[in-house]
Amino acid sequence: MVRNGIDRILEDAHLFRGKRLGLITSPTGLNQNFVSTIQILHEHFNLVALFSPEHGVRGDLGAGTMVDTYLDPITNVPVYSLYRKDSKRFTSEMLDEVDMIVYDIQDVGARYYTFIYTMLYALEDCAKAGKEFVVLDRINPLDGVTVEGNILKEGYKSFIGNYPLTVRYGLTAGEVAQMANEQMNWNGKLHIVQCDGWDRNMLLTDTGRPWIMPSMGLPRFDSALLYPGTCLFEGTNLSEGRGTTAPFEMIGAPFIKAEKLADEMNGHRLPGVMFRPAYFKPTFSKFQGELCHGVQLHITDQRAIRPLDTGVSLMYTIKRNYEEFSFLPPLREGSRPFIDLLGGDKMYRDEGVDVPKLLEQFREESREFARMKQEFHLY
Repeated sequence: MVRNGIDRILEDAHLFRGKRLGLITSPTGLNQNFVSTIQILHEHFNLVALFSPEHGVRGDLGAGTMVDTYLDPITNVPVYSLYRKDSKRFTSEMLDEVDMIVYDIQDVGARYYTFIYTMLYALEDCAKAGKEFVVLDRINPLDGVTVEGNILKEGYKSFIGNYPLTVRYGLTAGEVAQMANEQMNWNGKLHIVQCDGWDRNMLLTDTGRPWIMPSMGLPRFDSALLYPGTCLFEGTNLSEGRGTTAPFEMIGAPFIKAEKLADEMNGHRLPGVMFRPAYFKPTFSKFQGELCHGVQLHITDQRAIRPLDTGVSLMYTIKRNYEEFSFLPPLREGSRPFIDLLGGDKMYRDEGVDVPKLLEQFREESREFARMKQEFHLY
């Protein structure tokens, strides 16, 4: 049986007794019996505050929605926002309320996903304030060995990439916390309640555990496995499938020729994936209410697929064939284009990109990161 940290929390009850606890969590904060971490800490310990990442602690807020302070309707515990327009960090007043911060959110295992930075910001803030920080660790659903993509460069930090990770980094949240705490010299009072029964080679589908949506944008495990590659389309003028029932599985725009694109992509014979012509009309986000033509990506082999290679190949195939294709401009004057923030570098926008050379560069950086990260493996 594979157990996450929350499933073992009472074995480490001594860590939490007699302390005012603050909890950072989301709807994925559940034990193996679907009891929420909020309820477990509220019943067994002194839970005095909840801290909300993007989407809210109960998952009732959409992507990018700012979170205000409110009372949790079930426990009456106050909820403070770590996803505010002006800041994604703790205030000194928030930290004055607690002795220890506990983090329990299912990570996706991709650099773009914001929860990992909520954790790292919180760890850094707790280290500065002398507060204890506990990660209730969870398995990496994309396995703990496969590494893909380039390492984020210093000048390209944002809330979708704020630490020098590869795109798919093959670490658990607890391992990332341990690595950052040491490499950044935060020297925080970090505790990790470890998983057990998990082999690093396991994907989520090998564990027997169900897929709990970390957000509405990743409704299925296939969405999450494709996400390291298809999330790149958020930096383009193509729909990445938001506003459909298959976000990050369907890519398209009104100007695409669906059958032609599917045929060309299948002709690349990329491992572990097939492309089907698809037609869809997003209910929100890009091309809301417009008919898009494109492809749906179908995973045929979860172990063989390399989602980043797949996403890069698809993006440049479209860029080469459609003059209508473009990268989106910066969200704000003076900021970088979104594709640069996703890419952790500006290389996607370079003229005359040689895709095989680009992917080989990614593989070199992935090998470097894979060697380095072994020092921080807990499993």
